Parts: sequence; structure tokens; C-alpha cells
Amino acid sequence: MIATNPPTPRIGFIGAGNLATSLIGGLIQAGWAPDSLCAADPSDARRQQLTEQFGLLVSPENADIVHQADVVVLAVKPQIMRAVATALSRALHPDQTVVSVAAGIRGDALTNWLRSTLGTPGVIRAMPNTPALLGVGATGLVAVNPVNELGRTTSESIFSAVGQVEWLDNEAQIDAVIAVAGSAPAYFFAFIEALAQGGEALGLNADVSQRLAIQAALGAARMAAETGEPVATLRERVTSPGGTTAEALKAFQAGDLEGLVQRAMNAAVTRAQTMADEYGATN
Repeated sequence: MIATNPPTPRIGFIGAGNLATSLIGGLIQAGWAPDSLCAADPSDARRQQLTEQFGLLVSPENADIVHQADVVVLAVKPQIMRAVATALSRALHPDQTVVSVAAGIRGDALTNWLRSTLGTPGVIRAMPNTPALLGVGATGLVAVNPVNELGRTTSESIFSAVGQVEWLDNEAQIDAVIAVAGSAPAYFFAFIEALAQGGEALGLNADVSQRLAIQAALGAARMAAETGEPVATLRERVTSPGGTTAEALKAFQAGDLEGLVQRAMNAAVTRAQTMADEYGATN
């Protein structure tokens, strides 16, 4: 008997905004065939873009896509997640897996909205960040109810196509991922902005200062990612006792940089929890 490869899973995207488009592009670049992907979006312009850019099957009707998919990615805003998920429950079956990328929507709410007379699909929460748009994202994944092996491996493939994936031990850790990775690009943008403004205040041309600040950040990130050494070791290595870097770091310490960062992260977590209360009520 000739061995045959198992069929490729079908992935359907509900919502075709920037993140969904990046995930689709990453999957195709990773070798997924366009006919294994499909998407729904109410916007004529977005559907046309997906068809022209990737050759995807697209539909204005969410149920059309759900009927064809093994794994369904809900890439819609938290404010409309309940309405979308509740409507989809009539089209889903328990063998499917649903992946939500919405911050602030808890797993118990999702499973409640997605439940039908047939049962409840597997549900995974994903927390990607915006560098996924460039294929260098960081995503935390957690299964909030039993998910079959096809659902787990396919979900991991979706996000590993646009960066690094980490499976979490429990759903509570999703809020920590929001703070340490989901919101973090904005922290670094703010720091680069402050660094560039500081250089300008010291006499540099504004454009020159910004280019230098961006390149310094890029170089530091690559060193941290590619050397495999602890970032504390890298920091110590470039800090000569009594030198300029040591004095700059003393100023950061005097301003309680670590405490400030922790307070910012705590604020992100608090907001995520508030959003869950606002948008994720199960009743």
C-alpha cells in the first residue's frame, strides 16, 4: 500500500485586518498553499485585497468560512467579539479549534459564547504583538479547554510563521504576556523617542538623532537575541567602571527605572482585566 500524507488542515480567519493579513502572508511564505486558507470580512476592499494579494477564498459571511475550516482564528476587536462568537456557535462543531487574538476576553466567556447543542470547540487564546506584521512577533498561546492535537499544532504553526511562540501554563499568564510582549513595542518606541529627543537637546540634528537611536536599539536587540547570553551579562560587558555608560545607568537607577517599568506593566495588566469585565461578561 502506498503511504499518503495526511491532508493539510484548513485555517479560516474571521476578520481580515492587518494582523490577519500578516498571519496569512506568513503562512504562505512558510509554504502553506493559498487553498488551505480562507477568510471572511465585511469590507469589500479587504476581501479584494486578500484575493489579489494571496489568491484566497474570501466571503462576507463568517459562517461560510467556519464551515470549511479546521481551525478558526477570531481576529476581531474585543468590543464585537461576543456578537461574532455567539453567531458562529451555530456553525461550529466540537472537533474544530477556535483561536482568539483579542486582549481582555477570558476563556470562560469565549467557551460560553461558542457553545452549541453539538458541544464546544477547542478554544485557544493567543496574544501576539505588532512586530508580527514584519515576521518578528512574539506570541503567547494557552488552551483554555481541551484542544485536539491538530488544533494545537496548527495554532502553533499560524503564529510561528510570524515570529516566536511560547505556550503558557495557564490562562492567567496571558495578562503577563500582554504586559511583557503585547504592549512592549510601544514601551521601546517611547524609549527610542525619548533617546532621540535627548540627543537633539544635546545638539544633534533631529533626524540624525532618531536614526542613531533606532540603530542602537536594533543592535542591542540583536545582540540580546543572537549571542544567547543573559542581558545582564551584556549590560555589564559594555559598562566600564567610572565610564560614561556607568554614569548614565546610575541616573536610571536613581530614577527607579525598574520600578517605573514594573508600574507600567502592572497598569497594562489592570487594563486587560478591566477590559475582560467590560467586554467579556458571560451572562
